[in-house]
Amino acid sequence: MSKIKKLAGETALYGLGSILPRMLNFLLVPLHTIDLFSRAEYGGITKLYAFSAVVNVVFMFGMETAFFRFATKPGADGERIFNLAQTCVIFISVTLSAIFIVLSTSISSYFDIGNHPEFITWLTLTLLADALVAIPFARLRLQKKALEFAALKIVNVLLLVGLNLYFLKLAYNPAVNIGYVFLANLIANTFYIVYFIRVLVSWRPAIDQEISPQMARYAYPVMLTGVAGTVNEMFSRFTLDWWLPANFYGSISNKEAGGIFGACYKYAVLMNLGIQAFRYAAEPFFFSHASDKNSPQLFSKVNQYFVIVGCLVFVGISVNLDLLKYFIGQDFWAGLSIVPILLLAYLFLGIYYNISIWFKLTDKTYYGTIITIFGALVTVAGNYWLIPIAGYTGSSWAALLCYLGMTILCYLLGQRQYPIPYKIVRSIGYLLFSVALVQISTRVPIANQVSATAFHIFIIIVFCGTAFLFERKHFRQET
Repeated sequence: MSKIKKLAGETALYGLGSILPRMLNFLLVPLHTIDLFSRAEYGGITKLYAFSAVVNVVFMFGMETAFFRFATKPGADGERIFNLAQTCVIFISVTLSAIFIVLSTSISSYFDIGNHPEFITWLTLTLLADALVAIPFARLRLQKKALEFAALKIVNVLLLVGLNLYFLKLAYNPAVNIGYVFLANLIANTFYIVYFIRVLVSWRPAIDQEISPQMARYAYPVMLTGVAGTVNEMFSRFTLDWWLPANFYGSISNKEAGGIFGACYKYAVLMNLGIQAFRYAAEPFFFSHASDKNSPQLFSKVNQYFVIVGCLVFVGISVNLDLLKYFIGQDFWAGLSIVPILLLAYLFLGIYYNISIWFKLTDKTYYGTIITIFGALVTVAGNYWLIPIAGYTGSSWAALLCYLGMTILCYLLGQRQYPIPYKIVRSIGYLLFSVALVQISTRVPIANQVSATAFHIFIIIVFCGTAFLFERKHFRQET
């Protein structure tokens, strides 16, 4: 079996552990947005999870990537590296969790939930549980235990969905309201602690005077890159409150606009799920094959197939929004026009993750920080100039400009440091072709739903057929 086929198989398994659970989690969107939480309340949930995404990156401190790098070095003691990475993550996450819990009243006031500091406590403990099992999950990936990884993720989300249904439909108390979302997450994530309890108990705190500083120097730029990247992704949740002119959407308040934006963003997350599944498989794959003399050609093929699949997801979701819109409440439909923009933005983010492997393999992770800070500046400037003009649509374009700029800069720097023969012209061709197909779909209104769906399926078939015609020679080589 070819290396790429093995990578595809592992990506499929990780997809079971990330895409399928998130798809099930996506079913919570109609539960939350149809006749339960208002647009303003959903906007509050969106901002809190934006904050938690940044905190989650800090808790991990880039140690997952550092674990892969140092555990795959020749002669490395995997158990020793595991203990060193786990020690760092536990120290940072426990310390920061204690601080957040002590300051929960002040933090809850900032997020306009001053009467419920316990929400901050629940959310912090959820993030702590995630951090405690991050390195054990990374070890599963390194050991190629994708099926076990997937099973754990699926069980977790089944618990999450079940708890949401129980709390919000059977045991609902208006005094708790959105707090049930955080409580359900906390209980569901406790499952991870139970499963990994033997691993956590067997862990022994460890610091190596030589290796620990090396891992920290490698990891902290990865962490900074992650923070900047998450800020890029989540910044718009806050800027709509700051920079959206009053009455921009008429009777819809800025907070409600944030709720609409957050709900429609969920569709774009579907692209990110595929990217996440790919990253789970690709990161250990890249490190494992870094020493192969043909690795640049291999990495180029991987990126080419990634672009094709990403474009297919972009087309598939964008042309079928007339059906997918029913997964959110009708009050949120006004923002559906931003979904294709955000999907394309996430696709470029995925390409960036793919081609950024060069600075991880060359131990020049500080380049990641430089590139992501550049992206953050584009995000801030883009939101500042475009939100007053185009509202949340402007914020969506700012995200696209950010990730496009990061991808271009990463490619240019990488070709000087670690040349990889990417097929740039063909990749751009697929991107432009997929955008053209989506534009054709939106400009051909069909009133009959059956006919419209048939037309949309035809568009998807056209893309798949075109990709097969151009790639059939390579497909045969991989079979």
